[in-house]
Amino acid sequence: MPFLFIMTVSNSAPASTSSSAPVRTRFSPSPTGYLHMGGARTALFSWAFARHFGGTFVLRIEDTDLARSTPEAVQTIIDGLHWLGLEYDEGPFYQTRRMDRYREVIAQMLQQGTAYHCYSSPEEVEAMRELMRAAGKKPRYDGTWRPEPGKTLPPVPVDRKPVVRFKNPLDGDVSWNDVVKGNITISNCEIDDLVIARSDGMPTYNFCVVVDDWDMKITHVIRGDDHVNNTPRQLNILKALGASLPLYGHVPMILGADGEKLSKRHGAVSVMDYPAQGYLPEAMLNYLARLGWSHGDEEIFSMKQFCEWFNLDHLSKSPAQFNPEKLAWINNHYIKLADNARLAAMVKPLMEKDGADFTNAPDLPKVIGLLKERANTVNEIGVAAMLFYRKPTPDAALLTQHFTDVIRPALADFVARCATVEWNTESLALMIKEVLTSHKLKMPKFAMPLRLMVTGQLQTPAIDAVLELFGREAVVARLQSYLL
Repeated sequence: MPFLFIMTVSNSAPASTSSSAPVRTRFSPSPTGYLHMGGARTALFSWAFARHFGGTFVLRIEDTDLARSTPEAVQTIIDGLHWLGLEYDEGPFYQTRRMDRYREVIAQMLQQGTAYHCYSSPEEVEAMRELMRAAGKKPRYDGTWRPEPGKTLPPVPVDRKPVVRFKNPLDGDVSWNDVVKGNITISNCEIDDLVIARSDGMPTYNFCVVVDDWDMKITHVIRGDDHVNNTPRQLNILKALGASLPLYGHVPMILGADGEKLSKRHGAVSVMDYPAQGYLPEAMLNYLARLGWSHGDEEIFSMKQFCEWFNLDHLSKSPAQFNPEKLAWINNHYIKLADNARLAAMVKPLMEKDGADFTNAPDLPKVIGLLKERANTVNEIGVAAMLFYRKPTPDAALLTQHFTDVIRPALADFVARCATVEWNTESLALMIKEVLTSHKLKMPKFAMPLRLMVTGQLQTPAIDAVLELFGREAVVARLQSYLL
């Protein structure tokens, strides 16, 4: 079952909001690939902020890149959120299903004069930019088709479909108090007139985002800092529409341990790689929460605690580094807390693929209870548990080395005592000590052949616990096969 958690802490708006409107956050991935770690963290922060204030978490699929967006990627994103337990309250909303709304707003902007048709060809725009580069200026569209009082526009080219551009302010600044980075100010002269609809009528990304945030009444936008450059454009469009402005928080990216941008060479970067590798969703959530956020020195906490503590004031301005060892440590913590039956349901299919035979075998949840303390992943438990579910095949050389004429009488004595001993860990441990004393042996000298004959391995968990799980009949049968 996925790790699910939904809570409401408070119905009041945070002090950082620009109004008393209920908190509404959104996660808006582009379905051009898997749900990566950075996206999952963004979703977690947005979800937790909404939960903290009793608000609404919206899932929006920004699928306007028709060439790269796929249904499979959409499903991967939804599966990843579901596995993590980040259940959305509204959505998923798909931008490709909102085209009529975008075109309606564009038509209104054209009528109001906040947008205009531009007939410059891509080649002409590139030539404008080259001239500006040559003059040492920032390359941008030069406003050839921008209507201004007293300006005469060029003749409309025949058989050329125009794009629609937003009429960005020519002077002044656009500023916002980023809840992560602080005050950011961009001069409007640095921003050219953004294309908001292509010549085929397709609205562009930055414009669709603005209309969606406006229509969906988003109050807080938490996203990666690769979107910082989009924010001034989006703010200016929102102002032109007379829309309320959300607060923005741009979270630094996640880096690999080597300080480089996290990528496939650092290991699994898709969230859905991790359940296949034996990680628990609660461990992944706990780990992601600490990538760029802190609450004192707390390292281990539940999602209930996280939602109670989470605010935007403690988001780090510095990039976080992904540490696989720390994730494994946290996963081990949650494995130790996890219900054995839940873990058994996870490892059994893996073990069956590996040839495990569960007929007349030890109870799998009990086996997991013995093994999970030292396991960093569920998959490690499955590998370790195989010694209980396959026929032991000890190495012949090891048997010759450890099953000596000195050990044979002690093992025969042990088998004889098995008939009457109470079959539990404590009694078996006491019986082993009695055999060692009787035959004047050290524990390693006796335990090595005992492990080899019963399990086929030299290293196992505590031998008394292993014997208890195998059961009296199986242990006696395996030892007698060597003693006869």
